[in-house]
Amino acid sequence: MADSNDMTINLVVLGKPQTGKSAAGNSLLGSSDFESHLCPSSVTSCCSLGRSGRILGLMRRNGHESALRVRVLDTPGYPHSALGKEQVRDMVRAALAQHFGQEGLHLALLVLRADLPLCPDESNDTVQLIQELLGPTWKDFTAVLLTHADKAEEAGYSEETYLHSASSTLLSLLTSVEHKYIFLDNHNSIIKEERNTVLRKLLNFIQKNNYRVLLKHNKE
Repeated sequence: MADSNDMTINLVVLGKPQTGKSAAGNSLLGSSDFESHLCPSSVTSCCSLGRSGRILGLMRRNGHESALRVRVLDTPGYPHSALGKEQVRDMVRAALAQHFGQEGLHLALLVLRADLPLCPDESNDTVQLIQELLGPTWKDFTAVLLTHADKAEEAGYSEETYLHSASSTLLSLLTSVEHKYIFLDNHNSIIKEERNTVLRKLLNFIQKNNYRVLLKHNKE
């Protein structure tokens, strides 16, 4: 039985194949729940839910330390090497309803690679999917997760210089989601301190959104 002071945040990772969605989900959970490896075709072909244990030291509620629990829904890449766009969309929509239909979704994490430029066609595909899944208020419930940030850092980019050099497509996307973005290294095992930093940023996004959720059965 979960402690009444515990808080659970519900997340879904979305994006193209080989952007690091599954690896990012594993980093957030502190586990290896999701299969993740380099492959010339899409690795993830179905949705799966991962759950973390109780994470301490990140938040307080009602004057007491509270534990955080993280639930992450991993999804197939979009577009997919073996599945049609409609198949992916319908599969993700059904999984969101199944896993988050009662408690609601706090954030959709749009996963992009920091070491590759974002082009308009790619952005349009993924944003269209998010709009279809989340509805007209999608921007309030979407954050951008920039993976492979370690490669950008190795190339001499800090977060500030990276964004200064980023494509207008990426900058426009970040503006549309009110600059909710996080840089994430793609080392094999993210260290606890880095994971906690990322989780604190996600909690901050959720707090600024007044802890609202999407996709409850009694809502659109």
